Amino acid sequence: MTADSPSIPDMPVRGRTHGWRWAPAWVLTFVALWPAPGYAEGVMVLGALAAVIRLLLDRFRGGTRLLSGAAWALTSALFAAYWLPEVISAVDAVDAPRAFREAAVDLRYLPFLWLVAAAVANREARRTTFNGLAIIVAVWTLDALAQVVFGTSPLFWGLDQLKQLVSGRPMCTAEQMAGIDRLSGFLGPCNRKLGVVMASLSPFLLFAAARRMDSLGWIVAAGAIGLVILLAGARASWITYTLVLVASGWRLLGLRRLLGVLAAGLLTLTLLAMSSTQVRERILRTTHALTASESGVDTALSGRGQIWSAAGCMIAGHPINGVGARGFREAFPECDAGAGERPAWGQGPAFHAHQIVLEVLSETGIIGLLLWLAGAALAWRAWRYATPQAKERARPAMLALAVTVFPFNTHLAFYSTFWGGLTLMLAALYAGSLLARDDE
Repeated sequence: MTADSPSIPDMPVRGRTHGWRWAPAWVLTFVALWPAPGYAEGVMVLGALAAVIRLLLDRFRGGTRLLSGAAWALTSALFAAYWLPEVISAVDAVDAPRAFREAAVDLRYLPFLWLVAAAVANREARRTTFNGLAIIVAVWTLDALAQVVFGTSPLFWGLDQLKQLVSGRPMCTAEQMAGIDRLSGFLGPCNRKLGVVMASLSPFLLFAAARRMDSLGWIVAAGAIGLVILLAGARASWITYTLVLVASGWRLLGLRRLLGVLAAGLLTLTLLAMSSTQVRERILRTTHALTASESGVDTALSGRGQIWSAAGCMIAGHPINGVGARGFREAFPECDAGAGERPAWGQGPAFHAHQIVLEVLSETGIIGLLLWLAGAALAWRAWRYATPQAKERARPAMLALAVTVFPFNTHLAFYSTFWGGLTLMLAALYAGSLLARDDE
């Protein structure tokens, strides 16, 4: 019996599968269109509408054909842990109309998360979705390596040509193209998120490669992705990817071989520091932290010390529910200890706290942090009591989500459209795969 065949509602029918056969296509299309944010957002909204229509036809009529009850509950709870802080912080936000508007718009994520969870709700759909994500990451990796060799990303070049053909304008301005200082890959020089995106999604390719070719496949994939992440230049992605390598490699390779892989990665970083100006500059910038001075630490963190100081000021001034989600930039001038000086990032206010705990506390307050922690506790509880089979099938999504929200790192804005959408997608993939009811 397929996911689209009728069944008796509210009765656990043996052999019935959950999910929706078109859900993987929605998810993979959404991810593949990330270089064109407007189109990706359109796919997400259409997917959310499709999920609502499907739920109206199925679940709300009494069946549970889209998701298992547990997956439905966990996915909705994780969304609530993300969204409720937005609403609560909007009450007295520095820009209340915008905060309420952002909270209202973000409701679109809930049905889309149900759709994402449905994309991994049974064995066949999960295989399609996880393998599809692995293929996408592999294509991005090869594309970035091609940029290393030829100086241009084939994927970005093709998208840029298509954009000029359609609108008469390039995807990036001439100034952005001239100011490129790192490997940009398919996202282009005007969207420098290649490293963090690759690091967060790398578990899908690593696990798929290990499944196909055992340790050799894992090592080859890890080396290719690692080279791209090092050249992409985001030091936060270096930390994220190290966590991925340790968590995915120790069970496959054992401690001794894993240490060898990490040593090879350190050697590669040393060689790149000697041959690449950009990599050498980032390593030298990092060494400024050893000066033990406030200015040295701030330089090493690319101005984040100044940003984190401002976040502390916002937390002290609005401890209960923060300054409002996405209100950091409006509140920053009043809390900027370095006002009047040119900041390390250039000019203008900081847009967000660049660290998940400080972002949640400054923008949504103690209430927001408690809700985020409640969501993390629910996710951990689901993992703790899951069967070994459930943990194994959810491991790529679990690892991707865990390293993305790892608190001892710097981060992109979790209440932004791009990074918030990516994080919530990973949360839904985790909940849907962990709590799927595969037919035995």
